[in-house]
Amino acid sequence: MKKTYIARQAILNHKLETIGYELFFRDSPDNKFPEIDPNVASAKLIIQNHIYSDIQTLSMGKVAFINFTEYSLIHKYPLMFDKSSIVIELVGHKKPTKNLLKIIAYYHGKGYQIALTEYDLAIHWDVLFPYISIIKVNLEKINPKRIIAALPRMKPYNIKLAAERVETKYQRQALVEIGFTYFQGYFYHQPEIVAGQKLTSQKTKMLQLLSETFNRPINYDEVTKIISHDVNLSIGLLKMVNNVSTGSRVEITSLKQAAVYLGDDQLCQFVAILALSNLTSDTADEVCRQALITGKMMAELSHSNSFQSVSEFAFITGLLSAIEVMLAIPMAQIIKTMPLAPPIEQALLKQAGPLGELLKLTTAFISGKNGDINQLITSNALNKQVIQQEFLNASQWCHDLGI
Repeated sequence: MKKTYIARQAILNHKLETIGYELFFRDSPDNKFPEIDPNVASAKLIIQNHIYSDIQTLSMGKVAFINFTEYSLIHKYPLMFDKSSIVIELVGHKKPTKNLLKIIAYYHGKGYQIALTEYDLAIHWDVLFPYISIIKVNLEKINPKRIIAALPRMKPYNIKLAAERVETKYQRQALVEIGFTYFQGYFYHQPEIVAGQKLTSQKTKMLQLLSETFNRPINYDEVTKIISHDVNLSIGLLKMVNNVSTGSRVEITSLKQAAVYLGDDQLCQFVAILALSNLTSDTADEVCRQALITGKMMAELSHSNSFQSVSEFAFITGLLSAIEVMLAIPMAQIIKTMPLAPPIEQALLKQAGPLGELLKLTTAFISGKNGDINQLITSNALNKQVIQQEFLNASQWCHDLGI
């Protein structure tokens, strides 16, 4: 059997907190479902390709939404997963059958959460309501306003509504008013530019701090000068030193000494985390996580021959790839405030050059967006399994940071 690859998409609540990830299984990074026997469900693909142990890594400690056909339910594949770690998504059903009702009642009795997908508002689905936790509505197929008539029938069972294919912030706000609880789509990836909005002095300072830590050699005087102007950054730096010191107690006499003690790599990591958290305002923390994972993944993949010439720029480019979404300001305007190297500017503005190719490949793999990236992988002599592993490693790294 072919090796499978996994993409994921975040599912968020109305506060833009990530409550879980839907996992998508592919036979290559081009995001097309494998051409296999339809009875071989996603869960079996996980098991057969030894992905099971990585589910918690992929979903970063959140619940994983996994598609299960009736065949896979009958053969009890969900029982291989802890009931608290997954949501069973029902797929491949045009209407409920007596057999499906019996199966769903069985898993409900075992304590599993069950999500009904492909819901088309037909009243025959109501027989499943006592066993369903979530109903997912594809906005490309169903006008969300039509769901209002069914809400009174769902209410006794405390069923949550999840909207799929949410593309804009405005859409999400309208869906909240209708009664949707969860949201899935690219609305948290897309920049929504606010006309006339300018960078605050605080956010400008954060961008300058990011730039300074990725200049080589690092100007520790300038870095600590910027940090000293912010109490939270100063305290955070001292805490970081305390966390990384081993054995003997470190006596810190100045912020510069603290920064030097951390060294280039750990200082960059510290600044990246704090700067991104300060830049994230009303956007989801998921954006911050995606940026960190993108940066880490790009840094590791840049060790390949094709990208070695831009490896020193890889991490910061990944970090800044989501900055337009975070600030709701055009990328060109943001870049004017930062002394970035030309390869970084070209990558962020046009996805041009080797760095731009690496950014395009990495973000496409992480997000699971459709589009053939096999050509980029082949032309840059990358290994598909290595990319998947770096995705897992970066996700675990981000999870360990507590972001």
